[in-house]
Amino acid sequence: MSEARQLAERAKAASRALAATSTQQRNRALLAMSHSLMAKQEEIMAANWRDMKAAKEKNTAPALLDRLELDPQRLKAISEAVRSLSLLPDPIGEVVSGFRMANGIWLQQVRVPLGVVAMIYEARPNVTADAAALCIKTGNAVVLRGGSMAIESCVAIARVLAAAATGAGLPADSIQIIESTGREEADELMTLHGLIDVLIPRGGAGLIKSVVENAKVPVIETGVGNCHIYIHSSADPDMAKRIVLNAKVQRPGVCNAAESLLCDAEVYEYMLPPILKALESEGVEIIADEPTRSLGAVTRIRSATEEDWATEYLDMKISCKVVAGLDEAISHINTYGTAHSEAIVTEDYNAAKRFLNEIDAAAVYVNASTRFTDGGEFGLGAEIGISTQKLHARGPMGLTALTSTKFMAMGSGQIRE
Repeated sequence: MSEARQLAERAKAASRALAATSTQQRNRALLAMSHSLMAKQEEIMAANWRDMKAAKEKNTAPALLDRLELDPQRLKAISEAVRSLSLLPDPIGEVVSGFRMANGIWLQQVRVPLGVVAMIYEARPNVTADAAALCIKTGNAVVLRGGSMAIESCVAIARVLAAAATGAGLPADSIQIIESTGREEADELMTLHGLIDVLIPRGGAGLIKSVVENAKVPVIETGVGNCHIYIHSSADPDMAKRIVLNAKVQRPGVCNAAESLLCDAEVYEYMLPPILKALESEGVEIIADEPTRSLGAVTRIRSATEEDWATEYLDMKISCKVVAGLDEAISHINTYGTAHSEAIVTEDYNAAKRFLNEIDAAAVYVNASTRFTDGGEFGLGAEIGISTQKLHARGPMGLTALTSTKFMAMGSGQIRE
């Protein structure tokens, strides 16, 4: 029997016992998990050092190294995110609706755990903790499968969290991780219908495409982030510059970083040069259309192709295009965007309203950076991913995204005639 199937079968058994635990039991486990991450800091950091060493030897891109690397501050933030979940309201048992039917039956729709959640993800060790903690809070067992680049870190974190949860009284096998990095284990995990209740891929376009096309279990598609900043003709130049720099430069390797810059033709000649120069000074390469290149504002610039408009760089690169106005900007974003996070910089109320209403994305911003699309920033605690689909969740997925509902009916002997 494969490792994936073994773990999934054990997780299925654990999920039934875990669903019967109380809010207090699961909150105690989360506090223990948070404490254990700090208590086992040296063990986790040593594992991460081994991952970083191997990644550097393979000449891994700096942006990917940034996603992989842990330091004491990042580990503390991960620990705090786990702890913060214990303070949030428990969605399990929440009555979504309730009413008395005409025949006297009292009918309630109540939130319940999904059961077994599987995660396939790439080089982000923090996802291990976020996924495990969110699942424990919502009474779900979890089977994790991290990427080979981060496997030492992911396994170390998962073992620490699993031991802490079990030590706090939760069922054994509530948190499990596939330690094999072979492709066949991931492929097997995608097919375990009846054992896995939902599969969430989190990573690059290739991973997500593979899961969506090959999975035989329900999938929540987390999104590639080809995010845009659109500078409207009424934009404040200083605000536009601050937002573009933040959205592109702060952490270029994450899915809510800006990958494309659009600017109205009416203002591009004076609006773009200072922004492009500021981006270049930060080490960003500009990939642009002919009007942008003709400005001569920067030296690190090359011609954009059709493919560039649809590319998530996850690097210090940004595409730039001059558009005729709001209509073209909306059309371009809805054509090439990935329905993740899109922003407009404008002082025009009507333009802002149209952008909010007509852009098809999980998060749409007016005069703010796309970098805010995050479960923590949105007040959800940790997030298990950012969904760019429309069923069953959309945007940053917190606790309620890991629940389903069932109808509970209380009668007094009614039968259907």
